[in-house]
Amino acid sequence: MAERVKKTLAVVGLACFAFSLSLTLAQSQRDAVSKWRPTHELAGVRYVGSAACAECHAALSAKRLANPMSRALEPAEGCDVLKTHSRLTFRNGTYNYQIVREGNHSSYTISDGRSSISEPILFCFGQGKAGQTYVFQHKGVFYESRVSYYQEIQDLDFTILHPHSLPESLEEGLGRPMTTEAAQGCFACHSTAAVRSGQLQIDHLTPGVTCEGCHGPGEKHIAAIKTGSRNLQIFNPAKMEADELSQDFCGACHVSFEKALLMPNQGGTNNLRYQPYRILNSRGHSGDARISCVACHDPHDKLSADSAFYDTKCLACHLSTRGQAKTDARSAPACPVSKQQCTTCHMPKIDLPGAHGKFTDHWIRIVKAGEPTPN
Repeated sequence: MAERVKKTLAVVGLACFAFSLSLTLAQSQRDAVSKWRPTHELAGVRYVGSAACAECHAALSAKRLANPMSRALEPAEGCDVLKTHSRLTFRNGTYNYQIVREGNHSSYTISDGRSSISEPILFCFGQGKAGQTYVFQHKGVFYESRVSYYQEIQDLDFTILHPHSLPESLEEGLGRPMTTEAAQGCFACHSTAAVRSGQLQIDHLTPGVTCEGCHGPGEKHIAAIKTGSRNLQIFNPAKMEADELSQDFCGACHVSFEKALLMPNQGGTNNLRYQPYRILNSRGHSGDARISCVACHDPHDKLSADSAFYDTKCLACHLSTRGQAKTDARSAPACPVSKQQCTTCHMPKIDLPGAHGKFTDHWIRIVKAGEPTPN
């Protein structure tokens, strides 16, 4: 009898241990998923591709293609800007730059009149709605082109934040050589699955930001769905707190407050492109889910350029007229000027020097004529 009890207890103990271990493993898996962020890795999980996501999320997958993020990076052979501009040129003193299209390939060349360096363009960064920068390799190192395409002028000019001075040599004039860390960061933000096992693997990347670019690799998610598991094994940014979503998640690529402070020469108009940094500086406009990045911009749909589209976003917090009764949901004061096209006054479009275009300033404020752009 005593021996039978011992065996029973041993079996029960093993069962409890196995159950505890399974809970621990499940918890560790959930923790791993919860810590996933754009530009990071989720070790041991394969990417399955957007076609697999579309099997269950067809409508969202189809709409996503209209979002600019889906074309944040394109291989040179498929780049619309280069396909429709067979020859682009720029001159800096004695140095001539040109991008020439031949068939499905484009070459980037710098010449000083005596000699030249030419390299095939590998990738186009940015869809070209405002501008587009090119990445190539020279002597085994990735380079960011010193000149970029700008839609407003339909030609080349200096890439933003690149020097305008005359280079001392052809190699110096090529562009900015990218460190391993910089290359990984650029490709991780503009494409999907570019970094694996801590290494940049451009042969395996998917151009642009796909479903898995924001939700993480989907192998275990699909397996969980098939087995009916409640642990879906996928990251859902919508469950994040507002500031964490804007700063920690979107800010991983669009530059958070902390990142901007660590970057040199980023004051004033130089940080206009860093929306998470700018919005956190907006007095009274942080910590509320109605002011997070995704409150105004649906990453699964096209980006609206119509200022009237955003009025309802503002009026979700602000009263429509003075004297209107406040509620728990709407207690922010009414604008004394208008309740239409709010962003045209409070989030103005500002010229970024050298960018040949305007950027919407996400530092929400009462803009006064003649005052400098805050930094």
